[in-house]
Amino acid sequence: MATANQREYIPMPEPLQTDRAWLDPSDWYREQRAENPVRFDPERQVWDVFTYDETKEILEDHETFTSDLTQAAAFDFPAPEEGSPIRNSVLRMDPPKHTALRGVADDEFLPGVIQKLTPQIEAHTDELLDAVADDGEMDVIEDLAYPLPVTVIAQLLGIPPSDSDQFKEWSDLLLADAGSADDPEAVLKAQRDALTDMRAFFLDLIEERRADPSKDLVSVIATAQPDGEYLADEDAVGYCMILLIAGNITTTNLIGNSLRTFKEKGLIEQLRNDDELLDAAIEEVLRYRSPSQALTRVATSKAEVNGHTIEPGEFVITWLGSANRDEAQFEDPETFNLDRSPNNHLAFGHGIHFCQGASLARLEAKVSLKKLLGRFESIQLTHDQLEPVDSAFLYGTTSLPIAFEQRT
Repeated sequence: MATANQREYIPMPEPLQTDRAWLDPSDWYREQRAENPVRFDPERQVWDVFTYDETKEILEDHETFTSDLTQAAAFDFPAPEEGSPIRNSVLRMDPPKHTALRGVADDEFLPGVIQKLTPQIEAHTDELLDAVADDGEMDVIEDLAYPLPVTVIAQLLGIPPSDSDQFKEWSDLLLADAGSADDPEAVLKAQRDALTDMRAFFLDLIEERRADPSKDLVSVIATAQPDGEYLADEDAVGYCMILLIAGNITTTNLIGNSLRTFKEKGLIEQLRNDDELLDAAIEEVLRYRSPSQALTRVATSKAEVNGHTIEPGEFVITWLGSANRDEAQFEDPETFNLDRSPNNHLAFGHGIHFCQGASLARLEAKVSLKKLLGRFESIQLTHDQLEPVDSAFLYGTTSLPIAFEQRT
Protein backbone atom coordinates (compact mmCIF):
# COMPACT_ATOMS: atom_id res chain seq x y z
CA MET A 1 0.00 0.00 0.00
CA ALA A 2 1.09 3.59 -0.56
CA THR A 3 2.50 5.42 2.42
CA ALA A 4 1.65 9.01 3.31
CA ASN A 5 4.40 10.14 0.94
CA GLN A 6 3.65 7.64 -1.80
CA ARG A 7 0.84 7.14 -4.27
CA GLU A 8 -0.07 5.06 -7.34
CA TYR A 9 -0.87 7.95 -9.67
CA ILE A 10 0.74 11.21 -10.78
CA PRO A 11 -1.47 14.26 -10.24
CA MET A 12 -2.00 16.86 -12.95
CA PRO A 13 -0.22 20.16 -12.24
CA GLU A 14 -2.60 22.46 -10.39
CA PRO A 15 -2.73 25.12 -13.18
CA LEU A 16 -4.01 22.50 -15.64
CA GLN A 17 -6.71 20.98 -13.48
CA THR A 18 -9.64 22.86 -15.04
CA ASP A 19 -11.19 21.83 -18.36
CA ARG A 20 -10.53 25.27 -19.82
CA ALA A 21 -6.84 25.17 -18.92
CA TRP A 22 -6.30 21.61 -20.24
CA LEU A 23 -8.09 22.40 -23.52
CA ASP A 24 -5.44 25.03 -24.21
CA PRO A 25 -2.35 24.64 -22.00
CA SER A 26 -0.10 26.67 -24.33
CA ASP A 27 -0.06 29.84 -22.19
CA TRP A 28 1.05 27.88 -19.12
CA TYR A 29 3.67 26.01 -21.15
CA ARG A 30 5.04 29.31 -22.45
CA GLU A 31 5.24 30.70 -18.91
CA GLN A 32 7.13 27.64 -17.70
CA ARG A 33 9.60 27.67 -20.59
CA ALA A 34 10.39 31.31 -19.79
CA GLU A 35 10.49 31.08 -16.00
CA ASN A 36 10.95 27.41 -15.01
CA PRO A 37 12.14 25.39 -18.02
CA VAL A 38 13.09 22.59 -15.63
CA ARG A 39 11.48 22.58 -12.18
CA PHE A 40 10.78 20.32 -9.22
CA ASP A 41 7.17 20.33 -7.98
CA PRO A 42 7.20 19.36 -4.27
CA GLU A 43 3.43 18.89 -4.19
CA ARG A 44 3.49 16.28 -6.96
CA GLN A 45 7.00 14.97 -6.13
CA VAL A 46 8.08 15.15 -9.78
CA TRP A 47 10.41 17.06 -12.06
CA ASP A 48 8.73 18.84 -14.99
CA VAL A 49 10.72 19.48 -18.18
CA PHE A 50 9.24 21.94 -20.68
CA THR A 51 11.94 22.62 -23.28
CA TYR A 52 12.65 20.82 -26.53
CA ASP A 53 16.37 20.11 -26.19
CA GLU A 54 16.10 18.79 -22.63
CA THR A 55 13.03 16.68 -23.48
CA LYS A 56 14.81 15.12 -26.44
CA GLU A 57 17.95 14.53 -24.38
CA ILE A 58 16.02 12.73 -21.62
CA LEU A 59 14.02 10.55 -24.02
CA GLU A 60 17.21 9.61 -25.86
CA ASP A 61 19.12 8.61 -22.71
CA HIS A 62 17.28 5.46 -21.63
CA GLU A 63 20.18 4.40 -19.42
CA THR A 64 19.91 7.46 -17.17
CA PHE A 65 16.15 7.95 -17.53
CA THR A 66 14.34 4.63 -17.43
CA SER A 67 10.78 3.89 -18.47
CA ASP A 68 10.42 1.46 -15.55
CA LEU A 69 8.14 3.39 -13.20
CA THR A 70 8.66 0.93 -10.34
CA GLN A 71 12.05 2.58 -9.78
CA ALA A 72 10.38 5.84 -8.70
CA ALA A 73 11.05 6.44 -5.00
CA ALA A 74 8.02 8.61 -4.20
CA PHE A 75 5.41 6.39 -5.86
CA ASP A 76 4.04 3.05 -4.80
CA PHE A 77 3.62 1.30 -8.14
CA PRO A 78 3.03 -2.44 -7.81
CA ALA A 79 5.94 -4.85 -8.07
CA PRO A 80 6.29 -6.55 -11.48
CA GLU A 81 4.76 -9.80 -10.29
CA GLU A 82 1.74 -7.92 -8.90
CA GLY A 83 1.41 -5.02 -11.32
CA SER A 84 -0.62 -4.52 -14.44
CA PRO A 85 0.49 -6.08 -17.72
CA ILE A 86 0.68 -2.56 -19.15
CA ARG A 87 3.15 -1.34 -16.55
CA ASN A 88 5.13 -4.51 -17.19
CA SER A 89 4.91 -4.13 -20.97
CA VAL A 90 7.43 -3.16 -23.64
CA LEU A 91 6.40 0.45 -22.98
CA ARG A 92 8.07 0.23 -19.56
CA MET A 93 11.10 -1.89 -20.44
CA ASP A 94 14.72 -1.04 -21.12
CA PRO A 95 17.23 -2.96 -23.27
CA PRO A 96 18.05 -5.73 -23.72
CA LYS A 97 14.55 -7.04 -22.97
CA HIS A 98 12.90 -4.06 -24.66
CA THR A 99 14.91 -4.64 -27.84
CA ALA A 100 14.00 -8.33 -28.03
CA LEU A 101 10.31 -7.84 -27.25
CA ARG A 102 9.72 -4.84 -29.50
CA GLY A 103 11.42 -6.70 -32.33
CA VAL A 104 8.70 -9.35 -32.22
CA ALA A 105 6.26 -7.12 -34.10
CA ASP A 106 8.50 -4.41 -35.59
CA ASP A 107 8.18 -5.76 -39.12
CA GLU A 108 4.39 -5.58 -38.90
CA PHE A 109 4.56 -1.79 -38.47
CA LEU A 110 7.04 -0.91 -41.20
CA PRO A 111 5.67 1.96 -43.36
CA GLY A 112 5.50 -0.22 -46.47
CA VAL A 113 3.51 -2.90 -44.65
CA ILE A 114 1.16 -0.34 -43.09
CA GLN A 115 0.55 1.34 -46.45
CA LYS A 116 -1.02 -1.90 -47.71
CA LEU A 117 -3.83 -1.37 -45.18
CA THR A 118 -5.09 1.68 -47.09
CA PRO A 119 -8.00 -0.08 -48.87
CA GLN A 120 -9.13 -1.65 -45.59
CA ILE A 121 -9.01 1.69 -43.75
CA GLU A 122 -10.85 3.40 -46.62
CA ALA A 123 -13.61 0.79 -46.51
CA HIS A 124 -14.05 1.15 -42.74
CA THR A 125 -14.13 4.94 -43.06
CA ASP A 126 -16.75 4.84 -45.82
CA GLU A 127 -18.90 2.53 -43.73
CA LEU A 128 -18.73 4.87 -40.73
CA LEU A 129 -19.48 7.97 -42.82
CA ASP A 130 -22.33 6.19 -44.64
CA ALA A 131 -24.01 5.67 -41.27
CA VAL A 132 -24.25 9.43 -40.60
CA ALA A 133 -24.29 10.97 -44.07
CA ASP A 134 -28.07 11.42 -44.28
CA ASP A 135 -28.28 12.88 -40.76
CA GLY A 136 -26.41 16.06 -41.62
CA GLU A 137 -24.65 15.89 -38.26
CA MET A 138 -22.25 13.66 -36.38
CA ASP A 139 -19.95 13.47 -33.42
CA VAL A 140 -16.54 13.13 -35.04
CA ILE A 141 -15.13 11.35 -32.00
CA GLU A 142 -17.97 8.90 -31.36
CA ASP A 143 -18.87 8.23 -34.99
CA LEU A 144 -15.43 8.18 -36.64
CA ALA A 145 -12.30 8.97 -34.63
CA TYR A 146 -12.89 6.29 -32.00
CA PRO A 147 -14.43 3.38 -33.95
CA LEU A 148 -12.05 3.56 -36.92
CA PRO A 149 -8.69 2.95 -35.19
CA VAL A 150 -10.12 0.50 -32.66
CA THR A 151 -11.64 -1.52 -35.50
CA VAL A 152 -8.40 -1.48 -37.49
CA ILE A 153 -6.13 -2.48 -34.59
CA ALA A 154 -8.63 -5.10 -33.40
CA GLN A 155 -8.62 -6.67 -36.86
CA LEU A 156 -4.83 -6.59 -36.99
CA LEU A 157 -4.69 -8.29 -33.61
CA GLY A 158 -7.35 -10.81 -34.60
CA ILE A 159 -10.06 -9.65 -32.16
CA PRO A 160 -13.71 -9.97 -33.24
CA PRO A 161 -15.41 -6.62 -34.03
CA SER A 162 -18.20 -7.59 -31.61
CA ASP A 163 -15.78 -7.01 -28.72
CA SER A 164 -14.95 -3.39 -29.68
CA ASP A 165 -17.45 -1.82 -27.22
CA GLN A 166 -15.91 -3.81 -24.37
CA PHE A 167 -12.45 -2.63 -25.36
CA LYS A 168 -13.61 0.99 -25.46
CA GLU A 169 -14.92 0.61 -21.90
CA TRP A 170 -11.63 -0.92 -20.74
CA SER A 171 -9.52 1.67 -22.60
CA ASP A 172 -11.48 4.61 -21.18
CA LEU A 173 -11.07 3.25 -17.66
CA LEU A 174 -7.36 2.56 -18.00
CA LEU A 175 -6.63 6.01 -19.41
CA ALA A 176 -8.72 7.91 -16.86
CA ASP A 177 -6.89 10.36 -14.60
CA ALA A 178 -7.30 9.04 -11.05
CA GLY A 179 -5.54 12.09 -9.66
CA SER A 180 -8.30 14.49 -10.75
CA ALA A 181 -11.19 12.24 -9.72
CA ASP A 182 -13.41 12.93 -6.71
CA ASP A 183 -12.60 9.43 -5.47
CA PRO A 184 -9.15 8.40 -6.75
CA GLU A 185 -9.27 5.05 -4.95
CA ALA A 186 -12.53 4.13 -6.71
CA VAL A 187 -10.96 4.91 -10.08
CA LEU A 188 -7.86 2.88 -9.22
CA LYS A 189 -10.04 -0.07 -8.19
CA ALA A 190 -12.03 0.13 -11.44
CA GLN A 191 -8.76 0.22 -13.37
CA ARG A 192 -7.45 -2.84 -11.54
CA ASP A 193 -10.71 -4.70 -12.30
CA ALA A 194 -10.51 -3.73 -15.97
CA LEU A 195 -6.92 -4.94 -16.14
CA THR A 196 -7.89 -8.26 -14.60
CA ASP A 197 -10.65 -8.77 -17.18
CA MET A 198 -8.50 -7.64 -20.09
CA ARG A 199 -5.62 -9.86 -19.00
CA ALA A 200 -7.91 -12.90 -18.84
CA PHE A 201 -9.25 -12.14 -22.33
CA PHE A 202 -5.79 -11.97 -23.88
CA LEU A 203 -4.45 -14.97 -22.00
CA ASP A 204 -7.25 -17.08 -23.48
CA LEU A 205 -6.65 -15.66 -26.96
CA ILE A 206 -2.88 -16.24 -26.76
CA GLU A 207 -3.45 -19.83 -25.68
CA GLU A 208 -5.78 -20.33 -28.64
CA ARG A 209 -3.29 -18.86 -31.10
CA ARG A 210 -0.40 -20.98 -29.82
CA ALA A 211 -2.51 -24.06 -30.45
CA ASP A 212 -3.88 -22.83 -33.78
CA PRO A 213 -2.01 -19.79 -35.20
CA SER A 214 -3.70 -17.41 -37.61
CA LYS A 215 -2.50 -14.52 -39.76
CA ASP A 216 -2.85 -11.83 -37.12
CA LEU A 217 -0.73 -9.91 -34.63
CA VAL A 218 -1.79 -11.96 -31.62
CA SER A 219 -0.50 -15.06 -33.42
CA VAL A 220 2.80 -13.28 -34.17
CA ILE A 221 3.18 -12.39 -30.49
CA ALA A 222 1.90 -15.71 -29.17
CA THR A 223 4.22 -17.82 -31.30
CA ALA A 224 7.33 -15.62 -31.17
CA GLN A 225 10.42 -17.24 -29.66
CA PRO A 226 13.10 -14.51 -29.57
CA ASP A 227 15.19 -16.51 -27.08
CA GLY A 228 14.20 -19.97 -28.25
CA GLU A 229 11.11 -20.04 -26.01
CA TYR A 230 7.65 -18.51 -26.08
CA LEU A 231 7.31 -15.10 -24.46
CA ALA A 232 6.28 -15.19 -20.81
CA ASP A 233 2.52 -14.83 -20.50
CA GLU A 234 2.77 -11.39 -18.87
CA ASP A 235 5.05 -10.11 -21.64
CA ALA A 236 2.75 -11.40 -24.38
CA VAL A 237 -0.37 -10.06 -22.67
CA GLY A 238 1.22 -6.68 -21.98
CA TYR A 239 2.28 -6.35 -25.62
CA CYS A 240 -1.23 -7.11 -26.86
CA MET A 241 -2.79 -4.67 -24.43
CA ILE A 242 -0.41 -1.85 -25.29
CA LEU A 243 -1.00 -2.34 -29.02
CA LEU A 244 -4.75 -2.26 -28.52
CA ILE A 245 -4.89 0.77 -26.25
CA ALA A 246 -2.06 2.84 -27.72
CA GLY A 247 -3.13 1.70 -31.18
CA ASN A 248 -6.43 3.50 -30.97
CA ILE A 249 -6.31 6.39 -28.50
CA THR A 250 -3.48 8.28 -30.23
CA THR A 251 -5.28 8.17 -33.57
CA THR A 252 -8.62 9.07 -32.01
CA ASN A 253 -7.12 12.24 -30.57
CA LEU A 254 -5.16 13.00 -33.74
CA ILE A 255 -8.28 12.86 -35.93
CA GLY A 256 -10.33 14.96 -33.51
CA ASN A 257 -7.56 17.49 -32.91
CA SER A 258 -7.00 17.78 -36.66
CA LEU A 259 -10.58 18.55 -37.65
CA ARG A 260 -10.98 20.94 -34.72
CA THR A 261 -7.83 22.80 -35.79
CA PHE A 262 -8.66 22.81 -39.50
CA LYS A 263 -12.05 24.34 -38.78
CA GLU A 264 -10.71 26.91 -36.31
CA LYS A 265 -7.99 27.99 -38.76
CA GLY A 266 -10.30 28.10 -41.81
CA LEU A 267 -8.30 25.47 -43.71
CA ILE A 268 -10.94 22.95 -44.77
CA GLU A 269 -11.39 24.17 -48.34
CA GLN A 270 -7.65 24.49 -48.83
CA LEU A 271 -7.01 20.93 -47.66
CA ARG A 272 -9.92 19.20 -49.34
CA ASN A 273 -8.19 18.23 -52.60
CA ASP A 274 -4.50 18.55 -51.78
CA ASP A 275 -2.93 15.32 -50.49
CA GLU A 276 0.52 16.80 -49.88
CA LEU A 277 -0.90 19.73 -47.98
CA LEU A 278 -3.06 17.38 -45.91
CA ASP A 279 0.09 15.42 -44.97
CA ALA A 280 1.78 18.65 -43.88
CA ALA A 281 -1.34 19.72 -41.96
CA ILE A 282 -1.45 16.45 -40.01
CA GLU A 283 2.24 16.84 -39.11
CA GLU A 284 1.57 20.37 -37.90
CA VAL A 285 -1.37 19.15 -35.80
CA LEU A 286 0.97 16.60 -34.23
CA ARG A 287 3.20 19.50 -33.22
CA TYR A 288 0.52 22.11 -32.43
CA ARG A 289 -1.93 19.86 -30.56
CA SER A 290 0.04 16.74 -29.74
CA PRO A 291 -2.24 13.75 -28.93
CA SER A 292 0.12 12.83 -26.10
CA GLN A 293 1.21 15.85 -24.09
CA ALA A 294 3.77 14.19 -21.83
CA LEU A 295 5.94 11.13 -21.25
CA THR A 296 7.27 9.87 -17.93
CA ARG A 297 10.72 8.66 -16.93
CA VAL A 298 12.60 7.86 -13.71
CA ALA A 299 16.22 8.81 -13.06
CA THR A 300 18.44 5.77 -12.46
CA SER A 301 21.46 7.83 -11.42
CA LYS A 302 22.28 11.41 -10.53
CA ALA A 303 21.81 13.61 -13.59
CA GLU A 304 22.27 17.28 -14.46
CA VAL A 305 19.50 18.81 -16.58
CA ASN A 306 19.65 22.52 -17.41
CA GLY A 307 21.58 23.27 -14.21
CA HIS A 308 19.39 21.15 -11.94
CA THR A 309 20.47 17.95 -10.20
CA ILE A 310 18.00 15.09 -10.49
CA GLU A 311 18.58 12.32 -7.97
CA PRO A 312 18.17 8.56 -8.56
CA GLY A 313 14.57 7.45 -8.15
CA GLU A 314 13.10 10.87 -8.89
CA PHE A 315 10.23 11.07 -11.33
CA VAL A 316 10.61 13.16 -14.50
CA ILE A 317 7.80 14.30 -16.77
CA THR A 318 8.81 15.52 -20.22
CA TRP A 319 6.07 17.79 -21.57
CA LEU A 320 5.93 17.01 -25.28
CA GLY A 321 3.16 19.57 -25.79
CA SER A 322 5.46 22.30 -24.47
CA ALA A 323 8.58 21.04 -26.26
CA ASN A 324 6.63 21.18 -29.51
CA ARG A 325 5.92 24.89 -28.88
CA ASP A 326 9.49 25.76 -27.88
CA GLU A 327 10.61 29.05 -29.44
CA ALA A 328 14.21 27.83 -29.44
CA GLN A 329 13.28 25.01 -31.83
CA PHE A 330 10.32 26.28 -33.85
CA GLU A 331 9.97 29.68 -35.48
CA ASP A 332 6.74 31.41 -34.41
CA PRO A 333 5.59 28.24 -32.61
CA GLU A 334 2.15 29.56 -31.61
CA THR A 335 1.19 29.87 -35.30
CA PHE A 336 -0.29 26.88 -37.13
CA ASN A 337 1.88 26.88 -40.25
CA LEU A 338 1.20 24.49 -43.14
CA ASP A 339 4.58 25.37 -44.67
CA ARG A 340 6.62 24.55 -41.56
CA SER A 341 9.81 22.79 -42.63
CA PRO A 342 11.53 21.08 -41.04
CA ASN A 343 8.93 20.01 -38.52
CA ASN A 344 10.92 17.87 -36.10
CA HIS A 345 8.19 17.54 -33.49
CA LEU A 346 8.31 15.02 -30.65
CA ALA A 347 4.64 14.02 -30.76
CA PHE A 348 5.50 10.32 -31.10
CA GLY A 349 8.33 10.48 -28.60
CA HIS A 350 12.00 9.97 -29.34
CA GLY A 351 14.65 7.30 -28.91
CA ILE A 352 14.05 3.60 -28.39
CA HIS A 353 10.46 4.16 -27.29
CA PHE A 354 9.44 6.12 -30.41
CA CYS A 355 5.83 5.15 -31.10
CA GLN A 356 5.75 1.82 -32.92
CA GLY A 357 2.39 2.65 -34.50
CA ALA A 358 3.28 6.14 -35.80
CA SER A 359 2.90 5.13 -39.47
CA LEU A 360 -0.49 3.56 -38.76
CA ALA A 361 -1.73 6.64 -36.87
CA ARG A 362 -0.66 8.93 -39.71
CA LEU A 363 -2.33 6.74 -42.34
CA GLU A 364 -5.60 6.39 -40.43
CA ALA A 365 -5.73 10.15 -39.85
CA LYS A 366 -5.05 10.97 -43.50
CA VAL A 367 -7.53 8.47 -44.93
CA SER A 368 -10.34 9.41 -42.54
CA LEU A 369 -9.87 13.16 -42.87
CA LYS A 370 -9.55 12.99 -46.65
CA LYS A 371 -12.76 10.97 -46.85
CA LEU A 372 -14.63 13.26 -44.47
CA LEU A 373 -13.56 16.46 -46.25
CA GLY A 374 -14.23 14.85 -49.63
CA ARG A 375 -17.79 13.83 -48.79
CA PHE A 376 -19.00 16.66 -46.55
CA GLU A 377 -18.98 20.45 -46.90
CA SER A 378 -20.28 23.47 -44.97
CA ILE A 379 -18.83 21.82 -41.87
CA GLN A 380 -19.67 23.66 -38.66
CA LEU A 381 -18.71 22.91 -35.07
CA THR A 382 -22.01 22.78 -33.15
CA HIS A 383 -20.80 22.86 -29.56
CA ASP A 384 -18.77 25.66 -28.02
CA GLN A 385 -18.10 23.95 -24.69
CA LEU A 386 -15.76 21.09 -25.55
CA GLU A 387 -14.53 18.80 -22.78
CA PRO A 388 -10.98 17.43 -22.66
CA VAL A 389 -10.36 13.70 -22.38
CA ASP A 390 -10.02 12.50 -18.80
CA SER A 391 -6.27 11.95 -18.74
CA ALA A 392 -3.25 13.60 -17.20
CA PHE A 393 -1.16 13.16 -20.35
CA LEU A 394 -3.40 12.47 -23.37
CA TYR A 395 -4.83 15.43 -25.26
CA GLY A 396 -8.09 15.57 -27.16
CA THR A 397 -11.79 16.16 -26.65
CA THR A 398 -14.42 13.69 -25.48
CA SER A 399 -16.70 14.75 -28.33
CA LEU A 400 -16.59 16.96 -31.42
CA PRO A 401 -20.14 17.52 -32.75
CA ILE A 402 -20.41 18.94 -36.28
CA ALA A 403 -23.13 19.74 -38.79
CA PHE A 404 -22.52 19.36 -42.51
CA GLU A 405 -24.00 19.04 -45.96
CA GLN A 406 -23.22 16.22 -48.36
CA ARG A 407 -21.17 17.20 -51.39
CA THR A 408 -22.69 16.45 -54.77
